Formats: sequence, structure tokens, C-alpha cells
Amino acid sequence: MDYSAANIALWNILIQFGILAAAIIVANALRRKIPFFRKSLMPTAVLAGFLLLILRSVGVLQLDGAMMETITYHGIAIGFIAMSLRVQKPDARDRSSALVGAQSGAMIVSVYLVQAIVGCVVVLLLAWTVMPTLFKAAGILLPMGYGQGPGQANNIGGTYESLGFAGGRSFGLSLAASGYLVACIVGVVVLNILAKKGKIRRIEHAELSGSVTVDTFQDQGEMPLSESLDRFSMQAAMVIFTYLLTYLLTWGITAGIGAVSPGAGATVNGLLWGFNFIIGSLVAVLVKVFLSKMKRLHFMERQYQNNYLLNRISGFAFDLMIIAGIASIRLEDLSGLWLPFALLTVVGAAATWFYLAWICKRVYPGYYYEGLMSMFGMLTGTISSGVLLLREIDPEYRTPAANNLVLGSSFGIGFGFPVLILVGMAPKSDVLLYTVIGICIVYLAVLLFFILRTVKGKKKQDETK
Repeated sequence: MDYSAANIALWNILIQFGILAAAIIVANALRRKIPFFRKSLMPTAVLAGFLLLILRSVGVLQLDGAMMETITYHGIAIGFIAMSLRVQKPDARDRSSALVGAQSGAMIVSVYLVQAIVGCVVVLLLAWTVMPTLFKAAGILLPMGYGQGPGQANNIGGTYESLGFAGGRSFGLSLAASGYLVACIVGVVVLNILAKKGKIRRIEHAELSGSVTVDTFQDQGEMPLSESLDRFSMQAAMVIFTYLLTYLLTWGITAGIGAVSPGAGATVNGLLWGFNFIIGSLVAVLVKVFLSKMKRLHFMERQYQNNYLLNRISGFAFDLMIIAGIASIRLEDLSGLWLPFALLTVVGAAATWFYLAWICKRVYPGYYYEGLMSMFGMLTGTISSGVLLLREIDPEYRTPAANNLVLGSSFGIGFGFPVLILVGMAPKSDVLLYTVIGICIVYLAVLLFFILRTVKGKKKQDETK
């Protein structure tokens, strides 16, 4: 075997990951040393992605586009699997926390629906007037880019591209990238305006790294550090094995449906493989239940999951996903799509802000601005941008806003599953697209009824105490 640089297949993986690693290091240095980047609150991974996008666009460096797409696709699944394998703490099962988590989850999905409805209206108006050849289901990519982030924007954009939306993948990823800018730039501007009006107080703080909450490095009953197998190796093995089970399950389902009905198989195939992170999360929950059962039956004496290390794995996977997703955007694919892209970016940001400003007053009356800024940051960017905005006014997480992001995201998977099915239906025909818009409106009304009814019920319960 040739081990020299001439063997591109041997060294390409190292080169591409080395470029991503270098981008992270440089972006981190820029963010730490240059006040402009630090005050912008732009996450390091987002800054790294934009650096690579600029360098690639001007021809300074070459990236393997197929590998970047692969990293983006697998990164979201690995990240969600690692999150879903975490052991739930007893205090997270508190009834009050579960209720607020359910309300937050319903609210998150209701924002997806608002973004989907607004996005579809904007695109349809363009298709009926100045851009008759525009892919009519393109508006659905707004909640995928803003609400879900680059992973889903990549997956669904790629699916739509195979259905006739030229440049669909880059369009979705560009919306996700613009969502980060909205979260950071608009979020910071709003914070400064509110501070000048005396409604909030921005608090200077030392920048911290890590997740929303600091997990115990070793819980009671876990495998000890002195074990012959490194604890991180066990976490990685569980995540990768769960992902293998996800692959086998998805392959079995799609192959079985395809054998019975080729037409239905073709429809379901893209949907299931595109939403592999949802299936991975469900499989991870089943694996977690199985491990818990084995421990209760004393077939296992130790808890093998470690929340601290699983959070590190998910954080690493999401960072790589963000960098690779932004860096792989092909700006040339947006030729002819700049008008819908600009309109969706602006209208989507405005709709998200005004809707959240209205609903957060009802769901988070005791910490309105903390809840509003954190949710706006997450639902235009990711959870990290939501936390960054929150820390400007609540650096010590004295309000429940940070935990609401985590709990709400967990409940949001259940509430959001019907939305993902609708996303797969929308591009099939104009009739189905209009049907999907109607269903989104109805589902939004249902979620609003649930949110407002539970808020009212909790308020009455608090008044009687």
C-alpha cells in the first residue's frame, strides 16, 4: 500500500478534518481577542464556518464538498443520539418542570409552524407573480433553517433538490447561516435597545465554555475511572452502536415497505433517511430504557452512561455539523434565488420575533425577557445562540429560561414529529402543498389552545395555594 501523499484516499480525511480543526482554533482566537466578534455573540463554530466559506469562495482553499455534506448529515444524528442516551436526573421529572417543558416544547413547534406558514406565503406570492418557475415548497425550508438548524436544512434541502428544486440544499443551508446572523446581530441590537429603555440590565461576565448546565463528572454507581476500558470509549461505543441500530432499523423499514409497495417505498425512503436523527433519538431512548431495566434486574451493576461525556460528544458533533454545513454552501447555487432568500430571511426574523414577544408574555410571565431572548436565539440559530443571548441578562441562570431550552427541545421532538411528515408531503404536488399549509394552521391553533389552557390552569392553581 502506498502511504505517501500521492494516496489521496488515505490522507483526504485527515486533511479535511485538519482544516475544520484549524478553523475552530482560529475562530476561537478571533472571538477571544477581537472585541467585535466577542460582542457579536456569534458562536465560535458559526464564525469558523463563515471563515471557511469565505476562503473557499475566493479560491484560497479547497474543501471536499461531499465530505462536508456527510459530516453535516451524520453530525445531527450523532448529536441527538448522545443527548437522548443521557440519564435523566430525578429533579427533571418534577411535575412542574414537566409542565413547563411541555409548554415550551409546544411553543417551539408552534414557532416552526409560524415560520412554515409565513415562508410558504412568501414563496407562493413570488411564484404567482415575478418568479413563476420558483419551487413552491421552498418556503418550508425556513423553519428547517431557522428553527432546526443546518443539519435539517441540509437534509431537507437535499431531498427537495432531488425533487426538482435546483440549489435546494445550498438554499436551506444559507437560511440556516442567515439565522445565526439574525440570532446574534438582531439579538444583540434588541438587547442594547431594551437596556437603554431600562427594561433589562446587561451584565458583564466572564465567558464560560460548556453546556447549559454543568453535569457531575461521575455519578454514584457509574463505571469507575480505574476500569480497564476508558469511560469516554464506552460513551463513544454506545453512541456509535445506537447509530448502527438506527441504520439497520431504517434500512429494514424502507426495504420492507419497498418490497410491498415500490411507490410507497420511494416516498417513505427519502423521508425516513432524511429524518434519521429522529429515529436515532427514539432508538437511543429504547437503548437507555433497556440499560435501566438490566440494572434494575441486577444483570448490570453499574450505570454506563455518563452525562458529562455524552454532552461533550453531542457538543462536538453539533460543532462539526455547523462548521461543515456553513462551509459547504455553494453560493453559485443561489443564483436566481437571492430575492426569495432575502425576503424569507427578513420576514422570517420579524414573524419569529413578534410571535415570540406575544406568546412568551403568557408562558414566562415571571421572566419574560429571559425567556424571550433565549427562545429567539434558539429559534433563529441553535440552542447555543439562545444561551449566549440569555447569559447577557442572566449569566448565572437564576431563571428557569436555560432549562426550558433543554426541556422544551426534548418535548419538541414529540410535538414536532407531525411537522416533519408534512415537510415530506409538501413538495409532492400543489394540492398537497396547500393541504399542508392548511394542516399547519390547524395544528398551530391546537398547540396554542394547549399552551394557553395549561398556562391558565397553572395560574389558577398557583392562586389557590
